[in-house]
Amino acid sequence: MRRFLFLALLAPALIHAQDASPGGGAGRGQRMQQMLFQGITLNDTQQKQVDSIRAAYRPQIQSTTDRSQRRDMMQKEAADFRTVLTPDQQTQYDKNLADMRSNMRGGGSPQ
Repeated sequence: MRRFLFLALLAPALIHAQDASPGGGAGRGQRMQQMLFQGITLNDTQQKQVDSIRAAYRPQIQSTTDRSQRRDMMQKEAADFRTVLTPDQQTQYDKNLADMRSNMRGGGSPQ
């Protein structure tokens, strides 16, 4: 249940941040990833896994215009990112996600 709630909260933030738009939609996806992993130091193996996950999902996410499908793919991607992390890193990841959601709800831009 907790994981489902986490993913349900994540999807709108990712959709908002990664909507393809002229002038940098793909760059927003990278900034989103940087915010999610802020304060988390990945070892080489973890970084390769994260890069591989991102590379696998990015074309699918960017090629669909269906928001529901995009949300589902982003939820899966986020869940896969999270599996790469240690429990301590997952705690920071969850905090980063909550901070991003809070900033987006409040109308401010994520830092």
